Amino acid sequence: MPTEQQYFEEAIAIENYMAQMESNQKTTYSIYEKFELPEDPEFINLLKEKQPNVLVITEDWCGDAMMNNAILRRIAEAADLEVRCVYRDQNPELMDQYLTNGGRSIPKYIILSKEGEVLGHWGPRAPKIQEFVMEKRSTLPEKDDPRYAINHETMIGEISDAFTWNTEFWQAVYEDLRKTFVEALR
Repeated sequence: MPTEQQYFEEAIAIENYMAQMESNQKTTYSIYEKFELPEDPEFINLLKEKQPNVLVITEDWCGDAMMNNAILRRIAEAADLEVRCVYRDQNPELMDQYLTNGGRSIPKYIILSKEGEVLGHWGPRAPKIQEFVMEKRSTLPEKDDPRYAINHETMIGEISDAFTWNTEFWQAVYEDLRKTFVEALR
């Protein structure tokens, strides 16, 4: 099996990934354009000094990726980091090394040293976002309930809508990414 560094070398730049998205492209770009990177010279300088590479496991249909990838791209641009993406469904052997509670939840960000050593990883959600999603899920009827499918579809729409405009969510993602990167790089 290839190493994370080998996956990174074969992956596509996040800019190219976003440019060729088939789902959620408009919303991803909207978040990307509206997200204002906080004034945080300590963090940005640490990233510039350490220059980690970031391997992203993602899919463009994913609502979490829609929001998180836009924010990660802003951070990467500020610090001149290289971020490259691979598709989850085309790379199950890589994805299966980074499961969340046994599931293939995305996005996953793998922080690599210049030499290809895995320094840390993040994803798929910041804790504040996870709380929001779990609260929404708690209102669903049981899966065998005839109303489940329509309620689930409605819930997914409400979550995706919130991801597109809730700047507090964007800030929570930024803060959690910051925390993970700082821990990995120090």
